[in-house]
Amino acid sequence: MVSTHSPTAPEAAPVEGTEAPTVLVVDDSAIDRRVAGRLVEKDSGLRAVYAPDGLAALDLIAQSAPAAVLTDLQMPGMDGLELVRTIRDRFPTIPVILMTGNGSEEIAIEALRNGAASYVPKRTLAKDLAGTIEQVLNAARGDRRQQKLFGSFASVESRLELENDPSLVPALVAYLQGQATQMGACAASDRTRVGVALEEALLNGLYHGNLELSSDLRQDGSGEFERRAKERRYLDPYRDRRLHVTARVRPGEAVFVIRDEGPGFDPSTLPDPTDPANLERASGRGLLLIQAFMDAVSHNATGNEITLTKRAGSPE
Repeated sequence: MVSTHSPTAPEAAPVEGTEAPTVLVVDDSAIDRRVAGRLVEKDSGLRAVYAPDGLAALDLIAQSAPAAVLTDLQMPGMDGLELVRTIRDRFPTIPVILMTGNGSEEIAIEALRNGAASYVPKRTLAKDLAGTIEQVLNAARGDRRQQKLFGSFASVESRLELENDPSLVPALVAYLQGQATQMGACAASDRTRVGVALEEALLNGLYHGNLELSSDLRQDGSGEFERRAKERRYLDPYRDRRLHVTARVRPGEAVFVIRDEGPGFDPSTLPDPTDPANLERASGRGLLLIQAFMDAVSHNATGNEITLTKRAGSPE
């Protein structure tokens, strides 16, 4: 790497003294709350707490901040979109994950643009919730000493090559987040969202570019996608491919360029990820999050390079 200087009572309230991070589950359906809460706690080391609506959720957050909020969108009183906006204004470091269902697609797109960190369709909660929470919490964490260091730089350009090891991605994302937030390229309230977008772009390049794996393999939850990914990391021609990452960060703007060594694709064939009709398509989820969280996104002509731009103070 090269750097150059240039309140309704919930079913369970937070318990003081507990060490397990909490995820606040917000849903007006008691059954759906419990189902989501059990999935949150399953094999995760997390603890679920509950609120039946947005106002009760805000009361709980004010009493004891959770690690993340998992919310339904369609609720009486304060709905999920208003809850997202209020959390971003009052508690900007707490990430919000949406639970989407039929009829809530347009609200979900708006919520992602207004501060939500990610989403999971209700029909795939059992399969996708744990991974989504892990991704968001990883993006929300940061090394404070590293962040302070970046405040001393006028500008930074970093270039690196990354092997096809997904375990390296969170550390790289944290490094790039530190650059962007401490140099004023993005607001602190956007830190988690920038991290999610970067992780999606890096993993897309790794899995779909270098390893040539289709998102369709994820659909049935059989584990075939993960099995093939592990296998191809050690097979020709995939094993020698690398991700090339360039980050140019200065006060007010960060530009991230991620290029893989795969065969590429025709970018004109990409479906519009911001079309609510495509919200629950697994193949478009990553690009939807990237476009919702970044100010500009473009591909090169061969489809093996993506450029992400984030600017401080950009309108939502």
